This record gives sequence, C-alpha cells and structure tokens, in this order.
Amino acid sequence: MSSDYTAILHKLFGFESFRDGQQDVVDSLLNQRSALAIFPTGSGKSLCYQFVATQLPNLTLVVSPLLALMKDQLAFLHSKGIAAASIDSTLTPEQNKQVMKDIRSGECKILMVSVERFKNERFRQFIASINVSMLVVDEAHCISEWGHNFRPDYLKLPAYQQDLNIPLVLLLTATATKKVKQDMARRFAIDNSDIVQTGFYRANLNLNVLPVTQASIDQALLQTLDQQTGAGIVYVTLQHTAEQVARFLQQQGIKACAYHAGLDNGVRQHIQQDFMQNNLQVVVATIAFGMGIDKSDIRFVVHYDLPKSIENYSQEIGRGGRDGQSANCTVLANLDGLVTIENFVYGDTPDLVAIQKVINDIAAQDADTSGSDTFQWETQINSLSVLSNIRQLPLKTLLVQLELADVIRPLYAYFAEFKYRFITDKSDILSLFSAERSDFLSAVFSHTDMKKTWGQVNFDNIYQHYGAERSRVIKALEYLHAHQHIELVTRLITDVYEVNQLALSEADLTAKLARYFAENERKEIQRIAALVRFFELDSCLNYNLSAYFDDQQAPEKCGHCSVCNGQIAKLDYSSPIPTPDEAQVAAAMTALNRYLEGKFDGSLTESIYCRFLTAMAMPLFTRLKIKQVTGFGCCEQCRYADVKAIVGSLMPAHS
Repeated sequence: MSSDYTAILHKLFGFESFRDGQQDVVDSLLNQRSALAIFPTGSGKSLCYQFVATQLPNLTLVVSPLLALMKDQLAFLHSKGIAAASIDSTLTPEQNKQVMKDIRSGECKILMVSVERFKNERFRQFIASINVSMLVVDEAHCISEWGHNFRPDYLKLPAYQQDLNIPLVLLLTATATKKVKQDMARRFAIDNSDIVQTGFYRANLNLNVLPVTQASIDQALLQTLDQQTGAGIVYVTLQHTAEQVARFLQQQGIKACAYHAGLDNGVRQHIQQDFMQNNLQVVVATIAFGMGIDKSDIRFVVHYDLPKSIENYSQEIGRGGRDGQSANCTVLANLDGLVTIENFVYGDTPDLVAIQKVINDIAAQDADTSGSDTFQWETQINSLSVLSNIRQLPLKTLLVQLELADVIRPLYAYFAEFKYRFITDKSDILSLFSAERSDFLSAVFSHTDMKKTWGQVNFDNIYQHYGAERSRVIKALEYLHAHQHIELVTRLITDVYEVNQLALSEADLTAKLARYFAENERKEIQRIAALVRFFELDSCLNYNLSAYFDDQQAPEKCGHCSVCNGQIAKLDYSSPIPTPDEAQVAAAMTALNRYLEGKFDGSLTESIYCRFLTAMAMPLFTRLKIKQVTGFGCCEQCRYADVKAIVGSLMPAHS
C-alpha cells in the first residue's frame, strides 16, 4: 500500500518530492515492514529514516559509526525543527541527563548513538525502559563479515533488536555487493521485496586509471592536479606518506594539508573547516578523512596509493561531485603498495598461541569453588592486548566471536581510575552542602591519593571507612565536575563479562577461533587481488563497478572512463619485489632471541618473527622497544608469504 506523503515532506523538510527510491523505503516502513536501502553516496539515504521517525509513535534509535556523521545529521534535523539528540562522549553528565529526560517524556523523536554505547550497562538499562519504534543502522555493511569495513560490534545488533523488542529495522548503506546485501537482509529477516536499491552508476564521475612508476608518481600527481579546478582529496595509505606528499605539494605552491588519525582532534577539525570553506585546495589524507565530510563540490579525488579494496575505492570516489557536477577520479597506479596492503592484513591475524593466551586469561579468573556453571571475568583491552600480543582491533573481533559462541556475555563496564584536581577550594566546596553530604565528601577527599595537584580516588578505602558505594562516589564526582568545582578525568575502562564454563572448556575452541581468523585473512587477500583485476579491465570501468555492486542498469560503455577513452591500464612493480635473504633472516632471528632473553617468558612464534622482519606493529614490540633490535624491518619490502616460508624453515634452529 503506497500513500502520498509529499505534502508532509514539503511541510517538514521543504522538499517538493522524494528522490529515487526514498518513497519505496518510506512505504515499507510505514506499512510496518523492515527495509534495506542501498543508495549511492550523497543521494538521500538519511532522509528515509528522518521522515519515517516523525510519523512513528515512539523513539527512533539510530546507530552511526562516526561522531562527525551524527553531529551533521543532528544539525540538519534541528534546522528543520525536529527534536533529535545523541548520547556520546562529548556530553557532560548534565547534558546526558537532559537527553534522557527528553526521551522519557517523548519530546525527543530521534536518538543517535555509536554501537559501542550498547556496552554501557547504564545505557542498556535506560533504553530497555523506553518504547523504541525503529532501529536504524547507518553504514550497515559494517555488519557483514563479507563487507569491507566489518565492525565486530555490529554483529550484536540483531540480538539487541530482539532483546529490546524493536519492531522495525532500517539498514542504510552505499556499498554492498550481492553477498553483503543478502547477508545483511538475512541477519534482520528483511524480505527481498523490501530491499530498495537505486542505480549505483553515477554519470558525473570520470574514472581514470593511470599506470605510473614510483619514480614518476610525484610528477604525475602534479600534472593531474594541474588539470583540475576547485578542491579535492588525495588519498594515501600511510600517515607519513600524507605528511610527505602534502609537503611536496606545498613546495609547488599548492594550498595542501595532511590529514590523518595521528593528528590532534583540534588540528583535524581546523583542516576540515578550511577545506569546507575553500581555504584549502587539497587535503592529502588517509581513509580517516571523508566520512562525515558533507562537502558537495569536491571536484577531484586522486588515489596516490592503491585503495584497500573495490569497496573502499567506491566509497572514496563517492565523495566527489555530490552536487551532480562533474568530478575526476584518478588512480596513480602501480603494484608497489600491494606488499604494504597485504602485510597489513597478515599483521592483524592473531596466531593460535595468542588466542590461547586470551582463553587462559579468562579461565584463570575462575575462583568459584561452588561448582557454578558461570563466573565473572574482568579485563582491560590495553592490558589484554599486551598480555596476548594481539593488536586492539583484532582483539575486539576475538571478544565478539567469543560472545557469539556463548563463551562470554558482557555485564557492564567501569572506569578503573578516577582522578581529579580542585578548581574550587576544598573547604569552600564542603561549605556548600548539608552536614551528612559534607561528611561524605570529606571522606571522598581524605581517601584520595593526592600527588601534587591531581589525586586518584580510592574506592575501597571510602567503602571501608564510610560505607559509601562506588556508584554514589562517582555520582558526587560527576556533580562536582559538572558544576566546575573539580576537573575529573577517567581512564582504564574495565569490561566485566559473565563466562559460560562449559563453552569455555570446549575442546577445539582455540582452533575454531584460529580458523575463523585464517578465513578472514584469505578473504582480505582475495579482495586485494580483485582490486588489481578491476584496474586492469579492458571494458568500461563504470559498468564493471556498478555490476560489482549488483547494479545491472549502468550503460555498457559510459564514455567517460579511461578504458572507454582507449587507455587500458597494465599495472606493474616499479622494481622487482626483493626476496628475503636467508642469512640475513637467520641473523635477525638470532638477534631477536638474544634481545628477548630474560625479558619475555613466552615462546617466539612464527608470526612474531615474521612481523619483526616485516616491521609490523605489535604490543610486544612497543612494550620492549623492539624497533632498536638489529634486523627489525629488514624484510619490509618483501612479501609476507615469502618471509613466512623462510622463517618456517629456520624455526627449529631458533626454538
């Protein structure tokens, strides 16, 4: 049943009519059917949920992966007079309280949160007490393990939907292959007829693949930029490359700036602002830049390094020409960066020994002698990362896999460390309160370990001497912080899980988890190979890109890509990939063994040696300053698989 909602659309948002696909999504949802919307970047996905939320009786809960995206959407909704809010890390306790009050009273129609917010027990209790009409998942491809930006916490969203009894779901994405599309729909039981996919093809994007050698890449970049007008983005893989390329462009008189996750938040915001206001012509960026950048007149997107996958490529070029005007998308392509991208994938795969360390850490906290089937496990992601020698992102993936296997279940999280310093004099603070409250605060202050100006709260001592629960102390500190009597900082978040004894002791648990990661590794390597094949195609790039995302409507020849213009790319290495030198590898392995004697009590695994030789980050390397050991990174330019083969043959001599 389709209804005409254009009058309401005009009244609320000022638009004359719905864009392609929007009405279909709105109809599904307002007829109480969950939907999946796959629209190209910048073609109005958000309006689908924004409109429907105003027509539903209760709250619409939106899960978004990025704070910048949330803030942009909130600003738009507020400009239209629609009550919407977010609960995020930038809110003060008072603001947080106000948002919750507005939601309880029904005044707030849309709440935006990150998926990590569900880990917070207080939030879960709060949202469980509210009637929620619809769950919206933005960037929904993150839920699929076949997707390119897989986020482990997204896997838990179907369970949250069921636990919270939310009747409707809307999934939004711009990039989904057929497999990812089916996977997303299956997880939320969305019917095929409620998957709305508008054409992927964008006639205003000119796709060019330009084969270059590493020696001539800077010159090729300059020539490419000389042919552009307006502002644009140059994408690179590594942070130091962003700095290097931005410096080179500045020397050529181009207004350019580097942008990456290693920069201070304030600096990043300043760069974004300059770019939005056209004070910058070029931002040289890692993939940290782009999501949440709502600039419609980006005239060019250049890939200085190969993107990570076809999905990443499509998302990054999708930031060009959102105003419908022409935008040039150029890849300066060779295979030199391939080793780096592949090595990143291998570097994120935890080995069997590392996974077993996590399992052992969980088992070690079982102090229950009563024969109970469950026990509690407390962990801090930083220290668990160091203990297991697994980087934080793959470690989070491992914890989610343990949740999905019913081994662990999150209970709540708390900050292990609360520190504060006085802004108002201690005696002046105490004089503001009644005798009982003043005595209580006195106990808090006297059981704080002060070092110079900052003090750390000792919750155990407060409880022993005054009997005050931790929650009451935290509430008081947050109150004093909100009223600017103290400055409060918290760190070391501790996650508490309930452990299922039976599932933990399953015989092949570690092997199962290792197989899962090995399969992921294989998928990522295949994704990289597919990317290279795509850039070397001898038929229309736009047509093939659309077909990859299951759009059969694109023209077979677009007439505005490098292949249609008669330039078929053949990618090559600027120089042959070096093969590892066996004697050098053996010497480096010996040097690492000697250096770690007495410093490391674990066994050195194949993957530790390989990562040492290929200069990859690992918690162990950071902690023990491994970079200074002779031989670190001596195979950085080599293929991981080649290094692994030699390490494997030398292992018996070094174990």
